[in-house]
Amino acid sequence: MIDHANTDETGLMYPVQELSSVVVPLLKGVIYREENPALWNSLLNLQAAVRDYVLVLGLELTLDDSEGYAFLRSQVEADEDITTAVPRLVARRQLSYPVSLLLALLRKKLAEFDASGTDTRMILSRDEVVELIRIFLPAGSNEVKLIDQIDATLNKIADLGFIRRLRDQQQMIEVRRIIKAFIDAQWLADFDQRLAEYRQHLEPAQEKTDG
Repeated sequence: MIDHANTDETGLMYPVQELSSVVVPLLKGVIYREENPALWNSLLNLQAAVRDYVLVLGLELTLDDSEGYAFLRSQVEADEDITTAVPRLVARRQLSYPVSLLLALLRKKLAEFDASGTDTRMILSRDEVVELIRIFLPAGSNEVKLIDQIDATLNKIADLGFIRRLRDQQQMIEVRRIIKAFIDAQWLADFDQRLAEYRQHLEPAQEKTDG
């Protein structure tokens, strides 16, 4: 029995089963080299065929070999704002201002971390995250409520795939480098202006909550 096969632009043929073993995980979410080295190697070997295959679906493959992640995105997402572009296939959602703010702060922190050249993994404690966002909230904010809100925001960001909580250390998070694919250098250049906008939106919400 002859197995059906796909052909890429080089004329090489790949069995559908082999191609599907890579495309299906991509359709489900992000592929990380460190989490599945075998799958990552298969993706690299089939990269051209994968790009051709998903192109038919109106998708494009974003792959960063140096950072070790790959995902699919709509071809029109490249020009979208962070508040609408998330690493999920098809499913897109408007991010709340607290989520967008914390993503921006974590991205800036990662840029500073990379500039220091000390390590490749940026690990932060929840207390460090609290301090990052505290200055953008009204003075005298309830500490317990603040921590609960930040925990909820971190959970949403973890669901989006931008951070992960360390096993057996739930108060510690790793900022995943895929965040760089959604907040680029130009976005960071406008960081101060964006933070001012975030603060304007957060303060009324906080006043309403306190009232």
